[in-house]
Amino acid sequence: MKKLDLDVLEMVVAIADTGSFVRGAESVHRSPSAVSMQIKALEEALGKPLFERSTRNVAITTEGKTLLDYGRRMLAMRDEAWASVVRPEMKGRVTIGVPDDYASSLLPQVLAKFAVAHPRVEIRVIGLPSSALAPLLRDNTLDLACITKTRGIAGEFIRFEPMVWAGSPARKVWKERPLSIAVFAQGSTARANAISALQRENIKYRMSYESPSLLGLISMVEAGLAIAPLARCSIPGHLVQLSQNEGLPPLNDLEVVLARSGRSGRPPCDFLAEQILAELRN
Repeated sequence: MKKLDLDVLEMVVAIADTGSFVRGAESVHRSPSAVSMQIKALEEALGKPLFERSTRNVAITTEGKTLLDYGRRMLAMRDEAWASVVRPEMKGRVTIGVPDDYASSLLPQVLAKFAVAHPRVEIRVIGLPSSALAPLLRDNTLDLACITKTRGIAGEFIRFEPMVWAGSPARKVWKERPLSIAVFAQGSTARANAISALQRENIKYRMSYESPSLLGLISMVEAGLAIAPLARCSIPGHLVQLSQNEGLPPLNDLEVVLARSGRSGRPPCDFLAEQILAELRN
């Protein structure tokens, strides 16, 4: 009898997405030992390894990638089937605002799951800095916004996101003075945090690049022309995360909140807000 338990497939997907048994276990709300035992049992049943384990990381095997592809499709069909029976009437449109750094890291999986579960709900995403999204909430252009806590905007707490300095391993520009930094545009909390931290430690700096775009900041860092203060969740794996060991001041965490406009009291908005809070708080 060939069996593929959907709960175990969900564990395979979680480990592959997070690159870690520990983080994968957290995302499916199980203990690492329980997840490890289930994956081992599946590998024994298949007669092939799904992951190559080392002391530092976990890499998926060729067989694991094959099963991962099927697993994603099977889980998507499960969610779609459930939604088609439980909430077949759900339809409408939700407009959500999110800054680049959260759009690239925090929301994709949440929105993908919601789209599968509620295929008749149209999702529109507006990517702008948190400070620029605030007025769009006030005038009801947006229904929801996943943003850094902003003065004058009430939002439900999601999480504290660590903020760190990002640099290129190819050129240690962080050793230079004045320190070359790439920052978001005026009004950014991340920018204000970074400047306050440098001034507090009396570190001379120069702003070599300012942009509302995360991609622009990362490009400057990749080129070895500056370091950038970024939310840790948004830093690509090929860049290095810098700390006090490199002579840089620590940065305050960013408080991520979910804000709602006055027109968001509709079922599609309620369900998406519920899913964002449930997924990102974990």
